Amino acid sequence: MGMTMTQKILAAHAGLDQVVPGQLISAKLDIVLGNDITTPVAINEFTKNGFTEVFDKDRIAIVLDHFVPNKDIKAAQQSKQCREFSCQHCISHFYDVGKMGIEHALLPEQGIVTAGDCIIGADSHTCTYGALGAFSTGVGSTDMAAGMATGTAWFKVPAAIRFHLSGRLPKNCSGKDVILTIIGMIGVDGALYKSMEFTGPGVASLSMDDRLCICNMAIEAGAKNGIFPVDHVTMAYMEGRCKRQPVIFTADEDASYEKTVEIDLSKIVPTVACPHLPENTRPAAELGNIKIDQVVIGSCTNGRMEDMEAAYRTLKGQTVAPGVRCIIIPATMAIYRECVERGYVTAFIDAGAVVSTPTCGPCLGGYMGILAQGERCIATTNRNFVGRMGHVDSEVYLASPATAAASALTGCITTPKEV
Repeated sequence: MGMTMTQKILAAHAGLDQVVPGQLISAKLDIVLGNDITTPVAINEFTKNGFTEVFDKDRIAIVLDHFVPNKDIKAAQQSKQCREFSCQHCISHFYDVGKMGIEHALLPEQGIVTAGDCIIGADSHTCTYGALGAFSTGVGSTDMAAGMATGTAWFKVPAAIRFHLSGRLPKNCSGKDVILTIIGMIGVDGALYKSMEFTGPGVASLSMDDRLCICNMAIEAGAKNGIFPVDHVTMAYMEGRCKRQPVIFTADEDASYEKTVEIDLSKIVPTVACPHLPENTRPAAELGNIKIDQVVIGSCTNGRMEDMEAAYRTLKGQTVAPGVRCIIIPATMAIYRECVERGYVTAFIDAGAVVSTPTCGPCLGGYMGILAQGERCIATTNRNFVGRMGHVDSEVYLASPATAAASALTGCITTPKEV
């Protein structure tokens, strides 16, 4: 029986010729990732279990991105613990204030992850790296500790769902609209412990930023991972960037999928996930009477350069609606710098927005944009659960950067223009 992309990567890292869905395997890891919230727990487990050395200082990445610069004493203590561990073990890929970025934007940008990798991260959105043709998935901090010590992890080989993409996106739509549409179709448990594998002629029309966004939110459909085939777009992105040689895996023609879902990209419309689940999606055009208090454009889902470009095209020369707080967060320092050099930051400030150093802060209700009781936010983040961004009686609407920026100008959820 043929294997999917994910199954081939797992088989190779387990040293096996063949794997099947449901099989338990031990696989070698290319990268083990943690952040300032999850790494301290992993360090404690690492120490408690008597480990004294990491398996490979060049294959561990620790990124301080959630509460950095530190928001309070607890955050400062967590960051200090990460710094000390990274210094003790000479961790090559340690990112702190001034060099850090939101982890799932930073690792691809820095070439730390590449095609064919097997990656775990103590953060659920580690599935982002499937955009590069890698197997990547989120794990708990205990698994991160074991991975740092042994360079291996146990997996149950997932079955797969194929999403066959055709057509091209309309100009006012992006990868965020694609994944929200898919989650609306299949639900938050529609791909539970499955591999979401994206195929078809429509893939070629999606940018790398689109693909990173789509894979990032595979977990919101319950998936173990999301993955795209490696094509000219992937190779162009990796060229001169990746620190290790990419390994390209392709699905067998007779690979088995539980089902195939057809997606015509030309039919996608600007889409919003309403409270309190990512599956609660509706076209933005149907929500124009919903007043908002805050806009957040950023996160590991939508803080990349194309997202900043979409916000700039909409906000340039315009003014944020009275009573609306618009917060824009470039996902890495490199993206922040490019926004400065292109004049985007000036345009954002002139429009009445604030621009932050890279942080995950508002996405998880940590800082830099907490919601009060009764407030509504339209955000380019990935989750809109009860109390996700603040008070349990606040509301979060998930949308693309174009939709979020358009809404900032009107004060209500607004469909972006085609630009």
